[in-house]
Amino acid sequence: MGNLFDMARTGIGSSGGKNGAGQFFLATLLLWLVSVVFEIAFNLRTELLWVICGGCFFQSANWIVRSLLSRDPLFVNTSVSLLHSIITSASAKGLEEMFDHSELVGGTWKWAYPALCFSCGYFAYDQWDMLQYRLYSGLIPSILVHHLVLLVCFTLALYRNVTINYLILTLICEMHSIFLHVRKLRRMAGIRDSNTALVKLEWVLNWTAFVFARCVPHVLITVKLIKDARKFERGVELPLALSGMAGMNILNVGLGMDLFHAFRRERSSRRNQENGDHHNHGE
Repeated sequence: MGNLFDMARTGIGSSGGKNGAGQFFLATLLLWLVSVVFEIAFNLRTELLWVICGGCFFQSANWIVRSLLSRDPLFVNTSVSLLHSIITSASAKGLEEMFDHSELVGGTWKWAYPALCFSCGYFAYDQWDMLQYRLYSGLIPSILVHHLVLLVCFTLALYRNVTINYLILTLICEMHSIFLHVRKLRRMAGIRDSNTALVKLEWVLNWTAFVFARCVPHVLITVKLIKDARKFERGVELPLALSGMAGMNILNVGLGMDLFHAFRRERSSRRNQENGDHHNHGE
């Protein structure tokens, strides 16, 4: 926590725009941390200790990767993100259980609350890691906005103990994130030959998971929210859930476009390589 306050005093980033964005998101992260600690210490919400455990667990994983594998901040961050995606995918519940409104909103599956806390701790850790090593770009970095929105939604749900199961279902998309992180690590390791069977298989799995583990579940959850709108009690739950799902679906469209452009670049690179090989054989 000391490093957080040191960064708040000295600022983040070397340029004005980046420095301003870093300071803003660091301030929101500090406010979030103070809020969680207050709930645990003064309101005796000991169940929220899972949030702290999650953050400490992934920070420890960061130190292990940095010590044993690589000190490259992007490689370390991606490796820990891959670990989170694997753990979360293993804990995400099947879509067949998402159709009972009373269970999704009023009830909580036995493991769901600590699992959501654990993921909340991860997003806080990841926000801190990206701020510390400046793993973001742009005047308003989308990845920092994404994490801030998730922290707000997850934490409010955890405080009020509502829509926990809905939020767990949204984490099914982490199954697709596994292949995103694998692709990034593969390219960082220098494996970029798109002609190999391994890379081709990776793209098949990447697109399959994008559709069936990210897009379809999020659309179904959004439709379910709209269909059950009258069943929600008056309060922030429904507007928060709908706005959160709208944001996720918009992000999915952007992610799909990025994937498509990356896929086209790799195919173009493969064709250029094949043409070059044919030209060399001709000589």
